[in-house]
Amino acid sequence: MSETVWRLSIFLGVLLIMVLWEFASPKRKPRYSRKQRWPANLAIVAVDTVLLRIIAPVGLTGAALIASENGWGLFYYLSKAGTEIPFWLVMVVSIVVLDIVIYWQHRLFHRIPLLWRMHRVHHADPDFDVTTGLRFHPAEIVLSFFIKAAAILALGAPALAVIVFEIILNACSLFNHGNVVLPKPVEKLVRKVLITQELHRIHHSTEKEETNSNYGFSVSWWDHLFSSFTAKPKAGSDNVDIGLHEYRDAKLTTKLWGLLKIPFTRN
Repeated sequence: MSETVWRLSIFLGVLLIMVLWEFASPKRKPRYSRKQRWPANLAIVAVDTVLLRIIAPVGLTGAALIASENGWGLFYYLSKAGTEIPFWLVMVVSIVVLDIVIYWQHRLFHRIPLLWRMHRVHHADPDFDVTTGLRFHPAEIVLSFFIKAAAILALGAPALAVIVFEIILNACSLFNHGNVVLPKPVEKLVRKVLITQELHRIHHSTEKEETNSNYGFSVSWWDHLFSSFTAKPKAGSDNVDIGLHEYRDAKLTTKLWGLLKIPFTRN
């Protein structure tokens, strides 16, 4: 089975599980119906995918193969210097380092005004559900690709590690954006390792200090390590105000053309 089939199968499987979970047991009543929001959130994924295929047809796995063929990256230099690293350790280190890179990328997209203009498309979603985890402006997706590709080339990360990392990243994004909630005892344990829906919902709060916290997409460790962890929202779990105060116009926040325009508005 090819990489594309594996990745697409897992992505669609997790998406289906989360959609069914949201239908069966939603955490919060949404402002807008799925019919109003989902077409734009799903359409922007199609735009992102097509654009990446045009700009970078080899993908991130291709970047890893290029590094391998040319002997680029930290792992190859260490190998040449006589330091033999077990493949399993190369895999683990590659995945962990790429996850830290994504954490800091996310944090910079909040802190640098030009990058925030792109990223606010994600935060301007007036509701919080699994499709929010797919909603990113094409400019952010392209820039994120090149950031990850640079990290892969610098490390000399193996193609398998890149595939595993991308699968984990996409699955976690779908999981932690779900309009669902784990049972309290389970959530209390899971959040020690993973970013749960309860933690990531805080990140989508209209409160700036809450938005600028809980940046992790997969594990919660980096937020603890780099002092950006918020355990509970001020308003309580059921009353977090989702979205951005400056973006309340449904023509911008729930329509594809509106999402594409958000980085170029003055708000």
